[in-house]
Amino acid sequence: MTGADLDVANRIAVVVHPGYPERPEVMAERLRLFPAGCLVAVDPADGTVVGYAVAHPARPGQPPALDSLLDRLDGGETCLHLHDIALLPQARRGGLGARAVRRLVAAAREGGLTQISLVAVGDAAPYWERLGFRDAPTAGDGGALASYGAAARYMTAATEAVAARL
Repeated sequence: MTGADLDVANRIAVVVHPGYPERPEVMAERLRLFPAGCLVAVDPADGTVVGYAVAHPARPGQPPALDSLLDRLDGGETCLHLHDIALLPQARRGGLGARAVRRLVAAAREGGLTQISLVAVGDAAPYWERLGFRDAPTAGDGGALASYGAAARYMTAATEAVAARL
């Protein structure tokens, strides 16, 4: 992903995640802080962007609240947080999501990050469970997790466990 992709990625976010709105500044900040974790999925037939993935280093048990800025990374993070993976409906079931996860796992390994975390919303949890993710506790009062809705699940997996399932 580059800065030139942010407008289309934010438009995709509105389509794919209408119940989870975030300001464009959130994705722009993630790209600035951790470009290795920001990807676009391109339709091989016509070269259009049909999805994106955004991830960043984090501390286990500390998911960022929906629509929140991180401000900075402090260097003490041991986990790669999969902030968002979104594919337009016509791009699903073609393997683009799995390819994005593979690239993010590679970024986690390269960064020495031993865990991967995410907040599963909607009906996504079974997909993540197949990749080895399990429910995990969050630190604090759980307000960050609650910002995604009552059914949101914070999940983690060892980076190597996810890599083995891909």
